[in-house]
This record gives sequence, C-alpha cells and structure tokens, in this order.
Amino acid sequence: MPNNGPARVISVNRKALHDYEILERVEAGLALTGTEIKSIRAGRTNLRDAYARPDGGELWLVNAHIAPYSQGGIYNHDPLRPRKLLLHKDQIAGLAAGVGQKGLTIVPLRLYIRGHVAKVELGLARGRRQYDKRKVIAQRDADREMERAIRRRR
Repeated sequence: MPNNGPARVISVNRKALHDYEILERVEAGLALTGTEIKSIRAGRTNLRDAYARPDGGELWLVNAHIAPYSQGGIYNHDPLRPRKLLLHKDQIAGLAAGVGQKGLTIVPLRLYIRGHVAKVELGLARGRRQYDKRKVIAQRDADREMERAIRRRR
C-alpha cells in the first residue's frame, strides 16, 4: 500500500483504548460528502460512542459525530448519519466473522487525514472488565516508574 506522506491525526478515541483490548487493527477509507470532509479538516469530530457494523456485505460507521460545517448552508450533512467504510471484501468478511464471535466488536480508534483522504483506524476489540482496566493502569504506572528509575541512574 503506498504511503502518501505522514498522517495528520484529527481525532483519537481514548475511551475505546481504555474500555477495550484491541486484537487487530485495520485502516479504512470513509465515503463522505463535501461538507463532512471540510468539517473533519477543521477538527470538529468525535468518535467516543462510535462503532462499526457489518450490513449486507458492507461495513458502516455508526454514531461518529462530525459537526455541521459552519459555512455549509442548506447543503450541510446530518452529524450522526451512518457512513460507509471503504475496505476490500475479504477484510470486511474477516471483520464480520470476528464480530460473529461472542464479545467482539469493531471500534474506531482514530480518524486522520493521509494525503488528501480521510481514513479511520478500526480495531477488532474485546471488552475489558473493570479489574482488567485496573490491572492495565497499574502495569502502565509500574513501567513509568521503572523508566524514571533507569533515567535517574544514568
């Protein structure tokens, strides 16, 4: 896959990274209208409660909020409309099979612009329980303390 330069991150779904264990990551394109891409470039997006759902051999991004464009006029879009995700059929089939397993879901992890195209990074994820979240936080704190101790010794 050609890399069209560095990606400019627009939005990160921190809640998904906290609430889910990410098993697999996939990059997907978005089918957008003119005012949606302008609003994304302005950074007016929210992925907090969004998820992806397979439907009829296609993958749809649901509940992703892209704010109406301020100069859009009557041509503005619905902020919460489902948006089609652009993936190869075998990628869609693999993700749909993953969602068929118990407890797995597809969540958007970040929205970014690479080149002139908006992309979303999706994660096939399993929900974390409360004690798992605490364990991850404790491990991160221990790693951070270890790094500080190593830096102090140098």
